Amino acid sequence: MKVEIWSDYVCPFCYIGKRRFEEALKETGLGENTEVIFKAFELDPNSPATSDKTMPEVLAEKYGTSVEEAKNMTGNVTAQAESVGLNYNFDKIRPANTFNAHRLAKLAEQQGLGARVSERLLKAYFIDAEKIGTEDVLLRLAEEVGISRERAQQVLESDEFAAEVKADIEEAKQIGVQGVPFFVINRKYAISGAQPAEAFAEALRKVAEEEGIQPSLKVLGADGEGLCTDDGCSI
Repeated sequence: MKVEIWSDYVCPFCYIGKRRFEEALKETGLGENTEVIFKAFELDPNSPATSDKTMPEVLAEKYGTSVEEAKNMTGNVTAQAESVGLNYNFDKIRPANTFNAHRLAKLAEQQGLGARVSERLLKAYFIDAEKIGTEDVLLRLAEEVGISRERAQQVLESDEFAAEVKADIEEAKQIGVQGVPFFVINRKYAISGAQPAEAFAEALRKVAEEEGIQPSLKVLGADGEGLCTDDGCSI
């Protein structure tokens, strides 16, 4: 089956939703039967490449509150991130423009590295608090995932892949995407937001049943781990 995911690298729920979706793939055993395609989306196209202000400072300014109150606003998001093993660094995160990051992701996808670069960009922003709107950071991240620095620089110094990024954003408008993450399965079902893993698993199983897709069997280790439980034995 085919799953298209519209997301942005500065969207905290996109990283959380990605983890929950990955958990669902693992739970259902449908990972090997699923093609995942990441689609570009910009939460704030007018954002500068980077900023000296921290995220709590930006939120305080936006909502007319104190920085301390703004920090409390991120508490729920931080807790949700921790529940899937992500330790967000909101105190150090800076706003960023993600258009060039999305263009880099398109290059990575062309080279079969789309999943790796998407994960790396999200980690760079939310965990490492890196300035992913700047060229030097993007070039280093590109090298880390196996993209030639020279090729990445060619893209960033031109308008290459700009049309593809804009096409994703326009397509999102056409199908009614109001926010991200937004998951479309086989162009038949849509899931909006970072839903629980169970919701993703239910949708994946439903599509698999409709398409006659069988999940992959779990191969047990040579040490026998997982063979038996309190309820019985697998084999």
